[in-house]
Amino acid sequence: MMEKTSIGWQKQPSKLNIQGEIERAIKDITGEEVELIASGRTDAGVHAIGQVANFKTSSKLPIEKFPIAINSKLKKSIRIQNAEEVEERFHSRYNCKEKTYRYIINNSMQGSAIYRNLEYFIPIKLDVEAMKQAIKHFEGEHDFKGFKASGTSSKSSVRKIYKTQIKQENQRILIELTGNGFLYNMVRIIAGTLVDVGLGKIKPEEIEDIINSKDRARAGKTLPPYALYLVEVKY
Repeated sequence: MMEKTSIGWQKQPSKLNIQGEIERAIKDITGEEVELIASGRTDAGVHAIGQVANFKTSSKLPIEKFPIAINSKLKKSIRIQNAEEVEERFHSRYNCKEKTYRYIINNSMQGSAIYRNLEYFIPIKLDVEAMKQAIKHFEGEHDFKGFKASGTSSKSSVRKIYKTQIKQENQRILIELTGNGFLYNMVRIIAGTLVDVGLGKIKPEEIEDIINSKDRARAGKTLPPYALYLVEVKY
């Protein structure tokens, strides 16, 4: 498991990315060219507290030493939290059972200087109770066609959300979604739709109809990536 800041995951030539940085660190330690397979790609700007990735190695280095060794070769914006051996057929993406994402909104009057790039600032008071009612309509299996970015490559837009919740911690609002998978920008669009509910632009009971319409124009805007976190991946 690893933590990362807002660098994009996928390996790209001449661009800073998580996958490439960790693969280079592993090569420095083991001398091996490895392919790092993540539970899913996170886009530039999105953070990960609990990303999971796997690779194959013939190294004799004890498994408990890998986090320390890899971290010694990484930028401080990427940290390996722990490592464990798994069966050879394990696949971080395909064996994943559920993922939890969190979107953080600062709903204070002035915002935060320190956390300005880690949360989305909205100075207008949101109706959190209405948002709590609305988010429950996203639970279950639905076709989320109206909650994906254009150009999404996924063949099916059907996804199952197991659990939703909105927590309020002082002047911060935390939107959490746990599901079997998420479409490109899906969480950020859901968060934007819930903000519209909080602003009174959409009624909580309208969410079900918006989902069923599969019409992107009826959902809220796509909120910025810097307030989104991949919190946990379960297998």
